[in-house]
Amino acid sequence: MYTAVTRGIRVTVTPQYLEEESRPAAGQYFFAYTVEITNLNPERARLLRRYWRIVDGLGRVQEVRGAGVVGQQPALGPGESFTYTSGCPLQTPDGTMQGHYEMEATDGEIFVADIPAFSLDSPHIKRSVH
Repeated sequence: MYTAVTRGIRVTVTPQYLEEESRPAAGQYFFAYTVEITNLNPERARLLRRYWRIVDGLGRVQEVRGAGVVGQQPALGPGESFTYTSGCPLQTPDGTMQGHYEMEATDGEIFVADIPAFSLDSPHIKRSVH
């Protein structure tokens, strides 16, 4: 589990490797990640947009931008949380993801809430100890 708190927005991510969706012999590895976004502020905040930076095990970078998450732009009152699960395919057995959400405060101010960097690790990673 990975957690970041920015401007009173707590983002917790739990990644997992999905063996049943992956085809290692074909260089296809699929990961799911569950995100919980909690508003720790005394005022409402709405998630407007997302940005992801995905890096595979060979250092190739993919950037993803879009409105909301899983087709929604949740508005969170004080103490409220929103949880969703999404996925990420990679051509390598490992990688990393990180990013941010653009949030809107009650007064219309737009601010960024960080998504912590987290690793995507499958059991197919070959590592050596020196």
